[in-house]
Amino acid sequence: MNFDQQFDRRHTESVKWNYFPEDVLPLWVADMDFQSPPAVLEALHQRVAHGIFGYGLPPADLAEIVAARLQRRHGWCPDVEQISYVPGVVSGVNLALRAICKPGDAVIVNTPAYPPFFSAPESANLRCVCNPLVQNADGSYALDFERFEAQIQQEKVNAFILCNPQNPTGRVFTHEELLHLAEICLRHKVIIISDEIHCDIIFDQNRHIPIASLAPEIADHTITFMAPSKTFNMAGLYASVAIIQNAELAESFKRVKRGIISGPDLLALTAARAAYKDGDAWLEELLVYLQGNRDWLAEVLPEKLPGVRYCKPEGTFLAWLDWREVGLEGNPQQFLLKEARVGLNDGLEYGIEGAGFVRLNFGTQRAILSEAVERMAAALKRR
Repeated sequence: MNFDQQFDRRHTESVKWNYFPEDVLPLWVADMDFQSPPAVLEALHQRVAHGIFGYGLPPADLAEIVAARLQRRHGWCPDVEQISYVPGVVSGVNLALRAICKPGDAVIVNTPAYPPFFSAPESANLRCVCNPLVQNADGSYALDFERFEAQIQQEKVNAFILCNPQNPTGRVFTHEELLHLAEICLRHKVIIISDEIHCDIIFDQNRHIPIASLAPEIADHTITFMAPSKTFNMAGLYASVAIIQNAELAESFKRVKRGIISGPDLLALTAARAAYKDGDAWLEELLVYLQGNRDWLAEVLPEKLPGVRYCKPEGTFLAWLDWREVGLEGNPQQFLLKEARVGLNDGLEYGIEGAGFVRLNFGTQRAILSEAVERMAAALKRR
C-alpha cells in the first residue's frame, strides 16, 4: 500500500477537513487520511452494484469472523451468541450506562479522558467521578490504584468506563494493571464498560489484552466495545461490536436499545465483514507506517518544538503533546490554530488534567505531518 498518497477530502463531507478554514491543516479528530483496505472497497462496490437496499440482517457469518479474530489476535474466546452490533462505541457506552445504572448513580473514568466519557454519564443523570492518571517524569502515565479504590468506595461508584488503549495518552495497559483494576471492580460490584476501539493499533512489544479475557468472573461483570472504524479507517460507516458474556447484562442492554437504536446499516456491516475477514494484511502495513510517523515525531520535535514534551504512545495514532514548559500565554491549541494554522484538539476537552496539552492525530501522510510540524516551529520562532 502507498500510504504516502494524498487525497482531497475537503469535497467529501469530511468533518475532519471541513471543520476549520481551508488554510488550516487538520490533525485533530481521530480518523486517518488513508483509503480503507481494498477488500472493503471491493465488498462495498459489489453490494452497491446489487442495487437493492431493503431491510437487512447482519451477514450470517459475521459473528463467527469476529469471534475467530478475537481468538487469533487476543486469545479471547467469547461465544458467537455473545456478540452483537451497535452503530458506534459512543452510543454503545451510553446504552450500557442506562442498562446498568439508575439516575444519581456514579461512574468513574480515568482522566484525561475521551470527551464523550464525561457527556455520557451527564446525559443519563449520573455522577461522573474523575480518577486522574499519574504522569511520570518521562511523560508516560500510570494508574493510581489506591485513589481509584478509595473513590469507588467514597462515591459509591456503580460503573467504570475503561479506555484501553487509552485516549488521549496512548497507554496500553498491562496484564497486571488490568487485573488490578478488575479485582477492585469485582470487590465493590462495579460493572466495567470497556472501550477497546483502538485495540488493533498497538506498537513495539505491547499487547492488547481485553479485560474480559482475564477470567470468567471478570467477563461476567464487563461490557466490551470494539469496532473496525479506527483500525480500517471507516468511522463514517458506523458499525461497532458489543461483546457481553453475562446473559442478564446482555438482556438489559438489549432492552434499553430496543426501539431507540437499530443495528448498523447494510453497507456498514458489509464493510465490517470485509475488513475483519480480509483486512489484516493491509493493517500490518498500516502499523509500520503509523509507527514510522510516531517515531519520526519523537526524533524531530525536540529540535523543532523545544520545550514540548512528547512520550511515544504505546497504541493509537494520537500524540498527546505537553506544551506547559514552552511558556506560551494562554491556550496552546488556540495559539497553534491562529499562528500556525494547524488544527489540533484542545487538551482541556479531556478534563482539567489536559490543560496545556494538545492532541495531534498522526494518522496522515508524512508530508502533511511534516508540514504541520514546520508550521508550528515557525510560529514558535515568531512569537
